Amino acid sequence: MVTERRTVDFWFDPACPLSRVTASWIVAVAEQRPVDIRWRVMSLSVLNEGRDVDPEGDEEGYLWIPARVCAAIQTAYGHTALGRFYDALWTAGDGGRREWMGDIAEALSAAELPVALAGAGLSTDHDAALRASHEEAMSLVAGEVGTPILAVTHPSGSRHAFFGPVVTETPGAEDALRLWDGTLLVASVPGLREIKT
Repeated sequence: MVTERRTVDFWFDPACPLSRVTASWIVAVAEQRPVDIRWRVMSLSVLNEGRDVDPEGDEEGYLWIPARVCAAIQTAYGHTALGRFYDALWTAGDGGRREWMGDIAEALSAAELPVALAGAGLSTDHDAALRASHEEAMSLVAGEVGTPILAVTHPSGSRHAFFGPVVTETPGAEDALRLWDGTLLVASVPGLREIKT
């Protein structure tokens, strides 16, 4: 069992449902272990630029909107505010988890952020910040990967980054910790590139 405090940089595309499930997992881990989460934005729109066919099926460019809003929040208000917004974006009015993200303006209000930030989604003003955050994540991992990307900083200062883990449902408390411990163990092996099931 790992008991030393860890910092996890968690890069996500705000429109990816599987990233949201993984985010729920890391939050569950942080409730039981000494883990500090820094929320960071990346973008499937940036990732898929220049491809003949968008694997996300987003020919209209809708996925830029929530990613740009996240970049504006990360830039102006920081990682903690970004985490509040991300949580609100995927939390239903009854407190349950949504199957798809909710209204951006409502999520901004719920996260106690200016609703005017919704306008950032229709502007390119924060594209440089979005691309920089995205590229930082991609520079930490090898090969073609998507979202989420996690980087774990150990008390010694060493850092391990990896794509995923991608989970389809949030594990229960015990399984969440088993997955965390296993992920730390696997990610610490030099030269490890990928595991899939």
